[in-house]
Amino acid sequence: MSLRLPALLLAATLPLCGCAVAAVGAAGAVGVAAMQDRTMGEALDDTTTGAQIKTKLLAENTEKFGEVDVEVSNGLVLLSGRVNAPEDRVQAEGIAWSSSGTQDVANEIRIEPPGGFLANVSDEVISGRVRARLVGSKTVKSVNFNVETYDGVVYLMGIARSAKELKRAAEEASYVSGVKQVVSYVRIREPRGTGAPEQELAPQGEPTSYQTDPDTSYGSGTDAELIGVNY
Repeated sequence: MSLRLPALLLAATLPLCGCAVAAVGAAGAVGVAAMQDRTMGEALDDTTTGAQIKTKLLAENTEKFGEVDVEVSNGLVLLSGRVNAPEDRVQAEGIAWSSSGTQDVANEIRIEPPGGFLANVSDEVISGRVRARLVGSKTVKSVNFNVETYDGVVYLMGIARSAKELKRAAEEASYVSGVKQVVSYVRIREPRGTGAPEQELAPQGEPTSYQTDPDTSYGSGTDAELIGVNY
């Protein structure tokens, strides 16, 4: 199995306006942030940014962007899923950049025909199993990690307290049946309250393989797109 260490469709939220979606998400973000190694302000900003982008995509064209998923962590917007044409992929990224809370965009959207309900359900099952493994791990603070899956590729986002913890999270994800790759867009950050400065490492050159000392953060390449770390 090739390993690389990076939502449900929003159809159910279509009756809600953008403000309502943001309000519901913000309430949940406050509760989760209390357990995470990030501030409530950061959690609220990410939730608001994600809601804005999702709403804009669906308002632009529900059919075109109905299978595009959006995940936001520390200002990094991960776009995954599928669209029919290259110009749709570019347009989706442009919409992601239109949000004031967007700091970086990792565009993992594929150009493919619609996958259908069963394909989406399969990916959600994998995401659920990966989350369960992270929760069950004694060395991974699971609440700090976001999990997104597309066509068997698992994307990890969020915060890791050390490179060792990130590597363990990638290993746990790779053990789940159906996982083809694990891609990381996770940042390394010292836990709050330790008095130590935050540390974020940027990869240089090509993504690092899993068998060597992994580069455990994300950075921007010459094409202005982020590079997911290889594991």
